[in-house]
Formats: sequence, C-alpha cells, structure tokens
Amino acid sequence: MSWHPQYRSSKFRHVYGKPASKENCYDSVPITRSVHDNHFCAVNPHFIAVVTECAGGGAFLVIPLHQTGKLDPHYPKVCGHRGNVLDIKWNPFNDFEIASCSEDATIKIWNIPKQLLTRNLTTYRKELIGHARRVGLVEWHPTTANILFSAGYDYKVMVWNLDTKDSVIAGPVKTINCHQDVILSMSFNTNGSLLATTCKDRKIRIVDPRLGIVLQEASYKGHRANKVLFLGSLKKLLSTGTSRWNNRQMALWDQENLSVPLTEEDLDGSSGVLFPFFDSDTSMLYIVGKGDGNIRYYEVSMEKPHLTYLTEYRSYNPQKGIGIMPKRGLDVSSCEIFRFYKLITTKSLIEPVSMIVPRRSESYQEDIYPPTAAAQPSLTAHEWLSGMNRGPIMMSLRPGSELLDSQTLPPERPLSNSMVQVSPQPLEPMKQPAEDGDQAPFSLLEEKLAKWTAEHHLGEKSCLTNGFDVFECSPPKTENELLQMFYRRQEEIRRLRELLIQREVQTKQLELEIKNLRMALGQL
Repeated sequence: MSWHPQYRSSKFRHVYGKPASKENCYDSVPITRSVHDNHFCAVNPHFIAVVTECAGGGAFLVIPLHQTGKLDPHYPKVCGHRGNVLDIKWNPFNDFEIASCSEDATIKIWNIPKQLLTRNLTTYRKELIGHARRVGLVEWHPTTANILFSAGYDYKVMVWNLDTKDSVIAGPVKTINCHQDVILSMSFNTNGSLLATTCKDRKIRIVDPRLGIVLQEASYKGHRANKVLFLGSLKKLLSTGTSRWNNRQMALWDQENLSVPLTEEDLDGSSGVLFPFFDSDTSMLYIVGKGDGNIRYYEVSMEKPHLTYLTEYRSYNPQKGIGIMPKRGLDVSSCEIFRFYKLITTKSLIEPVSMIVPRRSESYQEDIYPPTAAAQPSLTAHEWLSGMNRGPIMMSLRPGSELLDSQTLPPERPLSNSMVQVSPQPLEPMKQPAEDGDQAPFSLLEEKLAKWTAEHHLGEKSCLTNGFDVFECSPPKTENELLQMFYRRQEEIRRLRELLIQREVQTKQLELEIKNLRMALGQL
C-alpha cells in the first residue's frame, strides 16, 4: 500500500482571496433578478458588463472598469432586445465588441464606444436570427475571429460567421442538432477544434463543431452534470452537477473516454449551481457556487489524485452571478493570478475579489506568469470553416513586453495540434523584401540580435551600485565598513539576478522569433 502525503510542494498552496475595498467596488447596480443559471457578467480590461433589470425589454450595463463607487441611477443602458437578456460575452479579440442573447430568440452584436455613454445605446452592429425559441448561451470561438456559437431552447447549437457586411444575418453557417433537451453549458478546448456541452438530459457530449457529430457521450448515472469545462491542454474535462443523493458534486473525465469519471468529489448539500473556472496557465481550478459566498480552489495535475484541494475563500455575501477578468487585465505587480467580480444582489453590489500568490519581492514573478493567450486571433473565419486548427497566439504579461515578442507558441504544444502561429506584425516587413531573396527576412532578426548584444555589453560595463564600484574598492577596515560592503554586495547580487532573468527572457523571445521566421519561410 503506497503512502501519499497530505500536502505536496506547490507555489499556489498559499493563494488567498482579497476582496476590494468599498470604494473600489461598484455600488447601487440594479442586477437582474432572472433565475436563469448564467454568469450575468462579462469583464475585460476596459469594461465590466452586467445584465440589469429593465422595463419593456432586456438591457445590460457597460461600466468602465475604473468607474468604481456608487452608480448613477440614470446611468445609460445598452438596450434593444424585446425580451430579457440571458447571456453576454465580450469578444476575446476586440475589447469594444460584445454579444448578447435574449428571450426574444435573437443574438445581437454591439460596438461599445471608447468614450463614456451619455444616453442609452440602442443601435446594434449585427442581429442574428435563426433560433425558434429563446437563446440561453453565447460563446466566442477561442482562436478564430468572427465565429460565434449560440445555444437555444430549441435544442440547437448554431455556428455564426460574422465576417460579412450584412447587418442582419438570417441563418447560421452550421446547426448542431444532436441534443435532445435544453443545452446548459458549452466549452471549447484550447484550439477550438472540440466543443463540450451539457444538456438537461444530464449527458456530457463532445462534439465536432464543424461537422456537428458527437465524438464522445457520457451517460454515467451516478453524476448528473450541469456545467462542463475543458481543462486546457490536459485532455480532461471537469463537470459540476449533483450526485444520486442530490449533493453538489464535481467529476473529472478523460477526454478520450467518458464512460466512467476519473474521480468524483461531493462538496455539500446546497442546491445552487456550481460554476467551474480553469486557469490553464497555473493549472488551478476554481469552483464558485450560485447562492453562496464561497470560492473553492484546487490544483489540477496529470497524476493521481488529479485534484488537490488548496483552500477556500469565504464570504457572507452570496453571489448571484460571477465575472472573470482575462489574464492580460491582471495586476502582476501584486502577484494577482485571477480576479472574480461577484454580483451581490442583496446589496446591489459588484465586488472584485483578487486571488493573490503571497510573495515578498516586488519584481515581476516569471514562474507564476507563463505566456498566456493574447487578444489576437490565430485564424480567420474562412480558414477555420475550411478545416484548419491552430492554437492561440501567446503573449507575455511582463510590463512593457512588445506584442511582437509575445505572440509565441507554447513549447509543449505539438505541431499536429496547433499549426504555425505567426504574428501579422513580423510578417509585414517580410512581404516586401521576400521578393529580393531568401536572406532578407533575417534582417529584422539581425537588427534585434545586434541591439541585444549592444545592451548586453553595456550592462557588463556598468557595475556600480548606488555610485559604488564593487570591483575597485579597498578592503574594509572597520566593522561599519564591513557591514556597508555586505549590504552593497547583497544589493549587487539582487540586481545581477534580475539582469540574468531579463537576459533569459530576451534569449527565449529571440529563439521563438527565429522559430516563427523559419516557419514563415517554410510557408512561403
């Protein structure tokens, strides 16, 4: 019998939740009273959108992220639906475009102006008409521009191509008809080649979103799934729902075999829906319960027991809905790795809660911020519809990082799963010189190498710490001088470590640029 320690080494074991102060919350927000089991909130680095109460149709608010405090009771709304708004989602590649769906059986695409709204926004950019009954879910494709998915109470999932000049789109490019009841949730894998759904018949399905065929189906009787989530590149699914004894439960599944879950865990006997969120950068799983104020979080691994409980953020304020900030909008200076926005209807309050890794150093923590998905698509709608798959373009969260340096492939991602990801920016200078010869594309890289070498030598010449040259100093004669020398050496060691980290990051970025350029030349 093997012994497993109760605690294992993890840099996220001491993560804690930090609620925002009262002045940094959003107060007097008329949050919707709908009983629909959705998030009712969508967040990006510029805005927070929340479904609100509105007489004579459906509406939602779009509040600039910095505009905290008490909300004006006459604050302008985004309204145009004839029925209640059931779901809203920001475009992951455009922070000023949002999709909404409603009980009026339509989906609308809105352009949000950069300046503050001064009156109600009623003019939408596009209207999608195709569902016969109300539309409960919308989801943007994770890597492709202008592809939107919707799920309605007509038991259909529809795929929409927004890359058209028409303001009214009367039909989808694909309709998925494999469900026998209302669809409760949708989730994509990393490159968007697979779609997982849960249905009111309590079955989990993995569907090919382009062909509309069911690849895997779970009909396990011991777990009645309500929400489902792909766990990044781990090739696993996580579902939340209820057990045979009506306890709230989560189950972990192998993506290739949905006959029996890998593990099940009962949480409690409450009745609210559990919303799962997964951070693929840190492999952390967050479980948020509707109607309670707690947020449980776990670490997910490939080895058994797969799910390692870390701890729980506790609050007396129950949330009706929840929003999450994309990784590119986090505060890396405070070691923030996730941020929730809790909708507290009892107080008409939106409360941000930051998940923080306690660190003493104020410098950028490379180990907790690996490359993350950038706000740039890796495929066009036509490419994806024609059968291409490509993983997300990656970026670094280090302050001041250029987008050119950020858009890289994760080293562990195989080429079979994600095709070559080349930023449009490095390709621009290549288009003109490519006609002159094969060596031209490397001119940009040579310039970067020369610049890096010059900076490297410049850094070597400067060995001063607070105006003191550590290499041309006389030996200390007194205890006080010895202490001063010790502190100066400590400061120099710290500075050199930071310099070494910067050099390593620059080296990795240059290696990835070389890889991208070689792949681009192979395509040409």
